Amino acid sequence: MNATTVRLALRELWANKMRTFLTCLGMIIGIGAVIALVTVGNGVTAQITSTLESLGNNLIFAFPGGPDGGGRGDNAPFDRDDVEAIRRGVPGVVDITPAAQQGVEATFGGYKAATVVEGGEASYFRIGLWRIAEGRFFGENEAGRSVCVIGKTVRDKLFAGGTAVGQRIRLGRVPCDVIGVLYPKGTSMFTGDQDDIVVMPLAAFQRRIQGSSDLFNIQISAATRADIPRVMDGVRQSLRASRGIGAEERDNFTVRDLQGFVQQAQSIFGYVTLFVSAVAAISLIVGGIGIMNIMLVSVTERTREIGIRLAIGAQERDVLMQFLTEAMILSTLGGLVGIALGLMLALLGVGLIGAPFLPSIGVIVGATLFSAAFGIAFGFFPARRAAKLNPIDALRYE
Repeated sequence: MNATTVRLALRELWANKMRTFLTCLGMIIGIGAVIALVTVGNGVTAQITSTLESLGNNLIFAFPGGPDGGGRGDNAPFDRDDVEAIRRGVPGVVDITPAAQQGVEATFGGYKAATVVEGGEASYFRIGLWRIAEGRFFGENEAGRSVCVIGKTVRDKLFAGGTAVGQRIRLGRVPCDVIGVLYPKGTSMFTGDQDDIVVMPLAAFQRRIQGSSDLFNIQISAATRADIPRVMDGVRQSLRASRGIGAEERDNFTVRDLQGFVQQAQSIFGYVTLFVSAVAAISLIVGGIGIMNIMLVSVTERTREIGIRLAIGAQERDVLMQFLTEAMILSTLGGLVGIALGLMLALLGVGLIGAPFLPSIGVIVGATLFSAAFGIAFGFFPARRAAKLNPIDALRYE
């Protein structure tokens, strides 16, 4: 391929701008869809990973209810015996906190805020990597006191930027003294607003708000990431024993670590990417067939031109290269426009959901090379047909 061949190809394509655009359309749609989805998927996965890592260090969750919805005493809530079984019987556990929660309406003066009240022990803040912005956390010796630590969202709704520490709010009908404000963690599409929360000592929450000793979950922090599988297995065995589950019976609880949530999210996006890629592949094939058909039409329209070139000394390889160049430029142009379109759509998408914009350079380079190779593959037959024309027959063509 030389500069003259490229110049002739560009001149021919520019002379038929609308046809060139319509020919590239299938390639634009296919490449654009893949680029957009992969970029949005990268951003969402990074956001989920960052959010989950902010929830806690080497964190493991245990929830009532079996993974498959089955099990003896399905969805039976946890109790203190379950927590103590884990605390005493599982090595490698650094911290553990039982937790319960309930939605309530918090009020202060004339201000109201629908929020979630979490009941937890003092270790709740250590496990969740919470930091204090104002005031202090509650301690182990305050288990029965009606005190609370609130998130930034609740503070903004109830106090409009004013002083919160030392004030008394109402959680439903229960008065509660604010002793601290949590440092904000922010909002994500996966966990929602992490700062829309009120945390109370578990004993006080269960007695005054929940009215029962049921636990929503148990949060466990392992010593190291390498300990997580062993600790998870120990938690399962301890819970099976404390809940009286027989050897042949299924679990009536679920134990998950944060990495499991990340893998689940990645799996979902993997299936979506696979589906869209399959649709995009069909679009690319249709686009490639379109390139081949348009190039065949171009060969027919330019038969006399080809005949003249061959008659004045052009070689078959010159004609072959000219039409291959046109096909490759068509597909590459479609690929580049598709990449630009995909990146713009991805930028819009991540902006709407608040995820980071993380385009994949490898995918972009691969899409460019793939589109060029596609043009050569589908343009070879028309180019070969043009190169094999008989000069005399081509000059006689009307």
